[in-house]
Amino acid sequence: MLLSTTWQSYYNDKLIEGYSLITLQAYQLQSNLLIKHFGDITIDQITTDGLKQYLAKVGATLKPASLAHRVRFIKSFFRWAHEEGKIQRNPTSKLKEPKSGTRIPKFLTEKEIEHLREACQTAKEHALIEFMYSSGCRIGEIVLINRRDINWSNNSVVVRGKGDKEREVYFNIRSEIWLNRYLNERKDKDAALFVTDRAPHRLSIAQTRYIIKNVSLRSEFNKEISPHQLRHSYATHLMDNGAPLEVIQSLLGHEKSETTRIYAELSGKQRHEHYSKFF
Repeated sequence: MLLSTTWQSYYNDKLIEGYSLITLQAYQLQSNLLIKHFGDITIDQITTDGLKQYLAKVGATLKPASLAHRVRFIKSFFRWAHEEGKIQRNPTSKLKEPKSGTRIPKFLTEKEIEHLREACQTAKEHALIEFMYSSGCRIGEIVLINRRDINWSNNSVVVRGKGDKEREVYFNIRSEIWLNRYLNERKDKDAALFVTDRAPHRLSIAQTRYIIKNVSLRSEFNKEISPHQLRHSYATHLMDNGAPLEVIQSLLGHEKSETTRIYAELSGKQRHEHYSKFF
């Protein structure tokens, strides 16, 4: 079976299993790169040595985390092909992910959040910044939210996260005020919570990133930030204010507590308090 045909079968299976479209789009890119390197040959022609040569070649220009992502896709793809009987031997059974040190996520201080707020020029920018920061949502979750999804009685919304899993998130009063102002000034009938200014339609992930980038560059600290830094800031500030790790884990939608525990490393405020108390 050709690589391209095998990929399509893999894609269909994972779609049925509930993999998010965002994850599958990332896998599609990895599949394209794999086929570009080997050509659209039959999957049983690919060997362990061939895959190691491929990964060694691309690994010279990739960060460990990016290389690890590529290895995970390849292992998942060939493991599935083996389990489905499309190949008799799994060439990735002995492949290992590259070791990478623990990366501390970048976050904004409360002062920088205020500068970001001051840099907003429209109700839409205010609403987007406030909602992203106070809800801790991933950018991929935000672009899927519809107006009717908002529960105004308790300032909450059910979002669909990784693995198509749903969770309830909350937003603060400041976010409520700006969301209402933004929605009240809109004349379109589009269902999406956030839309483009011209010919209004649902904001894409790329368009949302562009808005956050422009606001951050206009701010007093004048540096480009990513939407995910607002999520990191949300988690870090929750930690600083004493929120238990299990609560933060639930709000962020993390499956593993280890993923959430890294925010304890970010919490300089709590570490300083413990230092002052015990030393």
